[in-house]
Amino acid sequence: MMHDIHEEGRYTTDIALRVKAMESLLVEKNLLDAKAVDKIVDLYQNKIGPRNGARVVAKAWVDADYRARLLEDGTAAIAELGYTGVQGEEMVVVANTEAVHNVTVCTLCSCYPWPTLGLPPNWYKEAPYRSRVVIDPRGVLAEFGVTLPDKTQVRVWDSNAELRYMVLPMRPAGTEGMGEEDLIALITRDSMIGTGFPNSPTA
Repeated sequence: MMHDIHEEGRYTTDIALRVKAMESLLVEKNLLDAKAVDKIVDLYQNKIGPRNGARVVAKAWVDADYRARLLEDGTAAIAELGYTGVQGEEMVVVANTEAVHNVTVCTLCSCYPWPTLGLPPNWYKEAPYRSRVVIDPRGVLAEFGVTLPDKTQVRVWDSNAELRYMVLPMRPAGTEGMGEEDLIALITRDSMIGTGFPNSPTA
């Protein structure tokens, strides 16, 4: 079931254990600095992570000109805010509307926009999500708690080594008077993947 897959830490797989064992061996042989690894993980989880993407989304919500630039050339518009680098060289941003709901995936591996969303969640890398979201996107989204009207079209965007996708979620009702900083707090990582919605200001 997909709700099992998107619970962080649920899948401590054999691969994860092997990676940890290999990391320990490399550290033991002085071929890898454990502190350097921790710094990189912290960088992507807490500094480069989803808050960067949330800043992009919040700016697009309050600035119509920026929104237009973002949807026309995601790479350049995101770079305006200083977010560039590995895994984010070529970005396309797709906007959710009442008529269309977008969701992203990488069917081949786990290509993901690190500069804007940080490290990919475990479930994003797992085969069940990668295969099922293409075949049955509505079913998978429902397991994430995303239920859409029948009239809403679901589009699945498949990232690859050259191109990463990010979703521009719809702005929640009741946020008309909120500024960018307050809006950022409502924007979730999953809403920028398409497997969730932004939080409500009254939640």
